[in-house]
Amino acid sequence: MTVVLNTATPNFATLDSPLLLVALATNPTLTAELKPVDSVTGGALGRALSRRDFRGARDETLHLAGGERGVQRLLFVGMGPATDRLSALRRAGAIAGRQANKLGAGRLAFFAGALSAEEVEAVGLGLIAGAWDFKETKTAPPADEQRAPLEQATILVADSAAGQAGVKAAQAIGEGHSLARRLGMLPGNICTPDYLADTARDIAKRHNMKVTILGRKEMAVEKMGSFLCVAQGTTQDPKLIALEYRRGGEGAKTVALVGKGLCFDSGGISIKPAQGMEWMKFDMCGAAGVLGAMEAIARLELPVNVVGLIGSTTNMPSGEAVKPGDVVQASNGKFIEIINTDAEGRLVLADVLVYAKRFSPDAVLDAATLTGACVIALGHTATGVMGNDDGLVQEVLDAGKRSGEPGWPLPLWDDYKELIKSDVADVKNSGGRPAGTITAALFLKEFVEGFSWVHLDVAGTAYTESDLGTVPRGPTGVPVGTFVEFVRGRTR
Repeated sequence: MTVVLNTATPNFATLDSPLLLVALATNPTLTAELKPVDSVTGGALGRALSRRDFRGARDETLHLAGGERGVQRLLFVGMGPATDRLSALRRAGAIAGRQANKLGAGRLAFFAGALSAEEVEAVGLGLIAGAWDFKETKTAPPADEQRAPLEQATILVADSAAGQAGVKAAQAIGEGHSLARRLGMLPGNICTPDYLADTARDIAKRHNMKVTILGRKEMAVEKMGSFLCVAQGTTQDPKLIALEYRRGGEGAKTVALVGKGLCFDSGGISIKPAQGMEWMKFDMCGAAGVLGAMEAIARLELPVNVVGLIGSTTNMPSGEAVKPGDVVQASNGKFIEIINTDAEGRLVLADVLVYAKRFSPDAVLDAATLTGACVIALGHTATGVMGNDDGLVQEVLDAGKRSGEPGWPLPLWDDYKELIKSDVADVKNSGGRPAGTITAALFLKEFVEGFSWVHLDVAGTAYTESDLGTVPRGPTGVPVGTFVEFVRGRTR
């Protein structure tokens, strides 16, 4: 389902909408711009504000009835102090989208006073995120129990040019977010490496991109022993996917976006506990983020060169599966001792990062649901960010902040390398529990040569096991926003 965004000039006397959502900051008063809204409610809004029934705290809501015609229902959403107005507007938009779905409104109008293009974009992204709902593998309820999903949202804004620009950007990025979330939500028996490859082909066809897909045989020719050892235990053909978007001018530099695409991770021989293993279908959220970002970048028609790279397989136990103690050789010649087969994402990414070098990238960003240690360190609020170039790390952090996907830097000091030294190989794939997120990134760094690189550990942010209010349980769309904002930042 796609929410169609548009804009209109605020005129509450003639507005026709099943639902009007008004976003207000802390301690609102009946200002001149709210008096027309108050008229729609017959003075109920003014009375509620004077009694302080509604104080504008973050996520606070107030429902008021409208008329049988014009504005039929009103929902006021608090933005809190709104010190970060873009984030507050994005969040209010998401709540609006979810509430519209619950009410079966079908369409809504959103008002938050004067809005810039960036603010319209933030509202639009929130509306699309909040309205997103996964129903593909559910039987539809009886007709009399169905509620109309949100299909159209009008953002009320006085500046028409700003509104149009903001809506266009929100629609493009929102489509990328929705694609990533849909891929993440699909079960592992549907969203396979072949399915991700077909999705890449579809994006390439619609947006005139070049797509290259390597299977098991092609990767063997490339001597990708690190990637292929993870795929030993599965009958499904692993895929290395490369999508090339070439819209930069002559001499333009290339950005590479890399994603881990483990369509299911059982842990292999080092098998995970049964409880909660079903969540491991989300181990491909890094790959989904790359595909979503490539979709959004193409829709935005950004004048850049971007290559999206995905390493996809499943990690399964079998008689052919890689074992702890095995030694494999990556495509750059380095030997790896396998300590834990559940530390498989880094083995896949190792060969993908080596492969990235052939595109002569100026910067490489990889995203992976890589370590549970990152969840312990940063919870579900921030993405772990590490790299070999401090300037690039800061650029990524800034992009994450702008997109509402905050990150936090972690050190890659050489002292930590002692934890991944091997007695029988050049490096081992796990340093144990201490500094687990850092040692995983240091392992990846062994396969980075000739380019600036940043690693995003999205294990705690790419999906949620609880309802966050703005999004339900499941995929969040991270890191689509960070990827897109990083690339957009390089066009400004």
